[in-house]
Amino acid sequence: MARRLQRKHGISLLGLLLVLAVAIMQSRGMLDKPENGAMTSQPGLYAINHYIDGDTISVNINGGKQEVRFIGIDTPETHKPNTPVQCYGPAAAAYTQNRIKAAGGKVRLVSDNLGTDRDRYDRLLRYVYLPDGTNLNQQLVANGYAFYYPYFPFSKSDGFNKDEQAAIAARKGLWGACHPTPSDNGGYKMDETQDKASS
Repeated sequence: MARRLQRKHGISLLGLLLVLAVAIMQSRGMLDKPENGAMTSQPGLYAINHYIDGDTISVNINGGKQEVRFIGIDTPETHKPNTPVQCYGPAAAAYTQNRIKAAGGKVRLVSDNLGTDRDRYDRLLRYVYLPDGTNLNQQLVANGYAFYYPYFPFSKSDGFNKDEQAAIAARKGLWGACHPTPSDNGGYKMDETQDKASS
């Protein structure tokens, strides 16, 4: 059959398989088309629309913008209504922005089977990966820019908890500059406003 097609239409079996593979990947959302319609150099990467906070970004998806909340972490606040800017909040926001910009301004988003797809504010809940495979959620915890967030189940919970314990022991980031307090549910919270060490 393949030889008949090749003779009749000039289509090679390899070419036919390639077209079929691309069609399947597009139908499953495995290839990402940015707003200009051209394929990205790495399928599945999304361009940043704007930065919101250390643990929240907005990305361009299918011609629109979508807010994304990082799974399993919480950074000190910088924009929450009726909440003052918290210690290390600006540093965490700057770290997220600088890491993504240094990696070309695009990220890969991965959901977690243990969690929900969206939070109560209708933001996508995702692990945010840089093009080199770095899990930015995990890096924020490991470097002391974010708290591990134990209040909802997620598959990387044990690893994030260990990263937080190591950051506490080394007094990295907010653990050396601020005074977080344990919360009732096993995590930590930031009660204080921004101080000079967090700028």
